[in-house]
Amino acid sequence: MPLETLVSALAGLRDVALALTAGALVLAAFVVRGGSPAMERAWLIARVSSVAWAVLSIAFILTSYASIRNEALPPDRFLEETWAFLTTIDLGEAYLHMAAAAVAASVIAALGTSAGVALVGLIPVLWAIGWQAVTGHAAGASDHHLALGAMFIHLIGSALWLGVIGALLLMRGPLGGDAKHAVARGSRIAIWAAWLLVYSGVINAYIRLGSLSDLFTTTYGLLLTLKLALMALAVGLAAWHRRVNLPRLSEAQVQQRFWRVMAVDVGALVAVVLIAGLLSGTAPPVPIEAIADPSPAYTLTGYELPPEPTALAWITTWRLEAITLVGICAAVFQYLRWVVRLRRRGDAWPWYRTVLFLTSMALLVWITQGAPMVYGQVSFSGHMTEHMVLAMMAPLPLARSAPVTLALRALPARTDGSRGPREWLRWFLDSLWMKVLANPLFAAVNFAGSLVVFYYSPLFEMALRNHAGHIVMVVHFMAAGYLFANALIGVDPSPGRPSHPMRLVLLLSTMAFHAFFGISLMTSETLLAPTWYGLMGRTWGADAISDQQYGGQIAWGLGELPTLILAIGVVTVWRAADAKERKRRDRKADRDGDAELEAYNAMLREAARSDG
Repeated sequence: MPLETLVSALAGLRDVALALTAGALVLAAFVVRGGSPAMERAWLIARVSSVAWAVLSIAFILTSYASIRNEALPPDRFLEETWAFLTTIDLGEAYLHMAAAAVAASVIAALGTSAGVALVGLIPVLWAIGWQAVTGHAAGASDHHLALGAMFIHLIGSALWLGVIGALLLMRGPLGGDAKHAVARGSRIAIWAAWLLVYSGVINAYIRLGSLSDLFTTTYGLLLTLKLALMALAVGLAAWHRRVNLPRLSEAQVQQRFWRVMAVDVGALVAVVLIAGLLSGTAPPVPIEAIADPSPAYTLTGYELPPEPTALAWITTWRLEAITLVGICAAVFQYLRWVVRLRRRGDAWPWYRTVLFLTSMALLVWITQGAPMVYGQVSFSGHMTEHMVLAMMAPLPLARSAPVTLALRALPARTDGSRGPREWLRWFLDSLWMKVLANPLFAAVNFAGSLVVFYYSPLFEMALRNHAGHIVMVVHFMAAGYLFANALIGVDPSPGRPSHPMRLVLLLSTMAFHAFFGISLMTSETLLAPTWYGLMGRTWGADAISDQQYGGQIAWGLGELPTLILAIGVVTVWRAADAKERKRRDRKADRDGDAELEAYNAMLREAARSDG
């Protein structure tokens, strides 16, 4: 067998083992109940597939380097050069991270027996998929970050779809009386995974096609159109099958017709894999070509400099980012779905909370897909605008929209011993981690302190250079802003909310620290991230240090409006709480004839007689 063919075969087998590991862990965490034969089988699949994944990853590394080296070497030199390849070359480092993640997953699978450990086991799986996305063809695409995000989502979708379906097929016997619930839940997860594949396919079409007409005038476009249509049809059939056919079948019927029930999901998966194989061998209309003489901005960011930031440019400048966009779309879909579910069963949900949630998500879309993200990459003032809107403005309407409260009311509770989304959410809210993170004092310290830690440490430049680091930054500061705002004016559960006067004190002290941070930037002569902003080669705007000082003014100025809104919010909540308390006392007085007031007057009369 030619070495290149062996490398491809090992890569395919490695990906299948990764998918089965992911599918088994997902079933153990979200589908089957603890202590059941199905849980034991899920862990057995995870153990075997994770070991196979680790062995295949190591074999893939050795054969890949042998293919790259293309020359016979003594064993000692081959191992030495392979290790140098893994530790000094970007591609080798990615392979090393993927193999290390496989080994970590196999260790967790060897020790795990519960749903909680299965959830932890998914962390190295995501880590490996992230590094695998870097090694794909998307790494050289013109829209670099969009292509990498789409590849990451594609790999997650394919691993989940293949893994969940494959693991379910291997668990037919142990499922027993839980087969109907397991198939329905697994099918729901597979459908979400398939929609991720459709989404990544649309993003890929956006990148690879020069124009909309290429969809119908090129071989690649026709195959891509066929693939997307087939995938949408497959997802629709699987969803119809789960919603219409499965509820009509009893547990016994699902066990008896197990292979027929699973045939729809399996057929859709096989069909999409076949058409994807055809597409992979077809050249796209827009080829991947290296730029001969890249500008400094392109070298650093992967994009040319945007136009000079004007008021109109802050509205019209957009650049898609696949991971945050799919997360925002999923959040909007679920929120509206939960609202509809509440209303269908006759429960009320205030309309203004839905409007506030959509407002928060719209701000988040602008931050992550629009001018703040684009200009934040090339100028410190643009980045500070992005940060201020992200951490101080977008969380305010989110805190009043009560997404956690809505989820707790709308998500169905499970009674069979397994953990679904509601059970995991309840566990997280009751965990020690959440009691610490959501504590008002810690939320305030985290909100203000992480600002200093982030900007005056290597984390800032890492978030600029690494796309995954940038996404982590977005998630962290959005979450920190939400926890702080929720502790002051929110509706969702928050442990140990202080009294309303103390909330004002907490707000003012935190904002004073925030203002001090802005002033320190305004007066500083030391450039942050000098090898980034200092080498950007901007042809517009102030020099790097003046731009940073201007960013300090933005940090101070943009913090005033959210502070005012939060202060008004605290006072409004305070007045509403007082009014509610007065109404409660009035109702109590109507019931008991104002016994509390009578007792107080009697105490005063007794005191007067004692004084006399």
